[in-house]
Amino acid sequence: MNHPLRIIFMGTPDFAVPALQALLDSPDQVVAVICQPDRKKGRGKKLSPPPVKVLAEKHSLPVLQPTAIRTEEFLEQLRSFAPDLIVVTAYGRILPASLLFLPRLGTINVHGSLLPKYRGAAPIQWALINGEQETGVTIMQVDEGMDTGDILLPVSLPITDTDTSGSLFKKLSTLGGKTLVKAISLLKEGKLPPIKQDDALATEAPMLNKEMGHLDWHQDAQTLHCLIRGLDPWPSAFGFLQDRRFRFFQPQVIEGNVSEPPGTLCRADKNGLLVATGKNYLRLAEIQPEGKKRMSVQSCLCGMKLPVGEQFT
Repeated sequence: MNHPLRIIFMGTPDFAVPALQALLDSPDQVVAVICQPDRKKGRGKKLSPPPVKVLAEKHSLPVLQPTAIRTEEFLEQLRSFAPDLIVVTAYGRILPASLLFLPRLGTINVHGSLLPKYRGAAPIQWALINGEQETGVTIMQVDEGMDTGDILLPVSLPITDTDTSGSLFKKLSTLGGKTLVKAISLLKEGKLPPIKQDDALATEAPMLNKEMGHLDWHQDAQTLHCLIRGLDPWPSAFGFLQDRRFRFFQPQVIEGNVSEPPGTLCRADKNGLLVATGKNYLRLAEIQPEGKKRMSVQSCLCGMKLPVGEQFT
């Protein structure tokens, strides 16, 4: 079964772009691309195409952007492409069984965690927030559950102390594209046996919300360090100093016996802000004062004096 597969690709955001590009560079044929409808963006609320659509149109591929995916009409459209396989990467919706089992090889997905850990919408962020030492991608067979299908090919990636969800998104999306092509090659050779997930080991990765970023300085520095990195770039961690909101980035744990109340700004200089926590100190190299851009603390101090000795709340 070494003839090129006819593949329908379903994906929407930046994370899905390397997977589509990897398929376009592979021996198989992408016959259509499905993504979410264009969305209004920016101050002018101008309609913006999703990143996957931009790449697909560059390669003159048919693009479908259905508002409803559970209709017979949409299924007929998919059937007309006679796909051997559907590949999903961050499409953004739960797919119906009628769609999943339409191609003869079914539907596979590129998921940004080592399943069964971190099933759900925000696996990359939660791996960081929970202080994991490694993460990875899993090529999986899609079923009707939330990331509950059989595992086909997992590949791990170490998490560094300076990784943020932004940096991990880039690393994992690239890794996802490479792993996807390898998985399809093995699938064609009949060398990709499905492995059932152990539900007892499953953890959830629900969507993030903005309130998660409001830091509780009574927590220890390591916990805050993980949370800040997991919420960078969105929704980002924040606190208030004299009623002004500051967002925090690039944290570093500084060990030491803390005598000041948690949240106290102990130092502000070119090296960053030093803030007391429930255990040890946190150094923050970048901040974003309310109404301004994200910048280094050094740049911020050129135009603003920060009151050392006051508490972030």
